[in-house]
Amino acid sequence: MEHETFRWTATVGFSSPLPSRLDGPSTLVMAFGSSDLSEVGAGLHALECAFPTSVVVGCSTSGHFRDGEIHGDGLVGVVCRFERTALSVACAPISGPHSSDLVGMDLGDRLRNATPVAPCSPHASGVGPLSGVLLFSDGLFANGSAVLRGLREKIGPIDVFGGLAGDGTDFASTWVMCPKGHGPHGVVAVGLYGDAVRLSYGSHGGWSPFGLERRVTAADGNVLYELDGRPALELYKDYLGELAAGLPATALLFPLAVRAPGSDRPLVRTILSTDNASGSMRFAGDIPEGGTAQLMRSTADHLIDGAAIAAEMCLAADTRRSDLGKGRLAFGVSCVGRRLVLGHRSDEELEAVSDVLGVSSTLVGFYSYGEITPSYGASELHNQTMTLTVIDEICA
Repeated sequence: MEHETFRWTATVGFSSPLPSRLDGPSTLVMAFGSSDLSEVGAGLHALECAFPTSVVVGCSTSGHFRDGEIHGDGLVGVVCRFERTALSVACAPISGPHSSDLVGMDLGDRLRNATPVAPCSPHASGVGPLSGVLLFSDGLFANGSAVLRGLREKIGPIDVFGGLAGDGTDFASTWVMCPKGHGPHGVVAVGLYGDAVRLSYGSHGGWSPFGLERRVTAADGNVLYELDGRPALELYKDYLGELAAGLPATALLFPLAVRAPGSDRPLVRTILSTDNASGSMRFAGDIPEGGTAQLMRSTADHLIDGAAIAAEMCLAADTRRSDLGKGRLAFGVSCVGRRLVLGHRSDEELEAVSDVLGVSSTLVGFYSYGEITPSYGASELHNQTMTLTVIDEICA
């Protein structure tokens, strides 16, 4: 496996020549950038032209990073050519949260029944089974939990990793890129096939619950209406006090720990929008009615420690052997809420990851509205975590 990262800005273009020699059907190009398509559209088009036969995907962000550098403008990304792993891509528009399950099922069907092109390598021995799925989804229009649920229904216990597109703290519009183009209201999934690819994961938050744990008395999908019989937004504003004037952005500082009925393991959920008329709040993923919800908060030190723990989880899960490649690609998805808490210390989160993974690993990724990774045996949508996927391939 060979990979190279890139950086593009509207004023300079690409900071170094693109490795177009890596173009091919087993090459994955990931691009992450500003939510302003009028700014980054030229860069995305240049990628499509430089890699006409590759799988080119990506999404908008709430900040994007390459190694230790964080950017809010332009694009960053990586070009990764596999030697023994085949790729297939499926994308679809999404009409809203209630179509999310169906979109996920459609993508899963297409990946499961795909006939990807075998890698053009003398060591390739045909196309193997589906081994993993990379998923990028619109971060505002979709219910990330439902997209993932529909996808998993069709592909079974295959690992899914990726994230929801971001838009800073504006919550106005996100975009997703796939081979059919780029724009809002889209979902793209990339299937990785064969037994040569190696994926290891880590995900950790660093948030602590506070206040009362309240019962979810009314919810529908990713919309929360009532807690303990009271309008959820009214109760949430009571907790925030003066900060309530900055909703929904200030909600990133105080996510909810949500537990499904009968579960003792909470998932963190981030608010995407509020509705004063109905007193409701819309989240990036499902809020199970009958479950519980509790406010959370954190400090910069706790979040940085959490990022290091995520990297340590990757190493612990990585059953590396001498037949693996020398250079690992670490793909990171961190939540925009973490960046708000960390502020000028945001780069320390990336340094913590790099310190654990070592200098031989390349780190690239983005700040999101939701992170997707396997957790406790099943792929789930998370919020407010640093989520890492280390991608490698067995050498021939």
